[in-house]
Amino acid sequence: MSSMRSEFPADLLAGEPLVEPRKRPSRPLTRFMITFGFGVAATLAWQSYGDVARELLANSSPQLGWLAPQPAAAHAAPDTIVPPTSSPDPQELKAMSLGLAAVRQRVDQLAAQVAAGQDQIMRDITTKLQAAEQDILNKISAPPPRPEAAAVRRPLPSPAAAPPR
Repeated sequence: MSSMRSEFPADLLAGEPLVEPRKRPSRPLTRFMITFGFGVAATLAWQSYGDVARELLANSSPQLGWLAPQPAAAHAAPDTIVPPTSSPDPQELKAMSLGLAAVRQRVDQLAAQVAAGQDQIMRDITTKLQAAEQDILNKISAPPPRPEAAAVRRPLPSPAAAPPR
């Protein structure tokens, strides 16, 4: 093996680099923000001047004619014309008003029946609640039954403590 000498000095390779690389973490963020800003500006411009821009593009090139704004639907003539309806017959109006009066009367009857049913249910519930409350009060105020007195036992005297006979 032959010894090869480098043309660079040894202290250059052993030490720290002479120039530190610059850190640019904000460069991608800056590019993104610029691109985003252009996109927002283009969108706003298209919304504001979209029809004018379409006309200019359509007039400048025949291939882009499909971009031309379409005529407004208000200017187009309607395809079918609906004839005006004739005034309703007075007899029909009278029959309809009588029918509506009958329906209104029936609805009022149903409403009265529902109200009466609700009143009856409320009375039933109130009666049951009062009965339950009274039953609970009776159970609370009645003294508990007394247990029977147990027979009292007297201890038997021990034979050693019994008096001599």
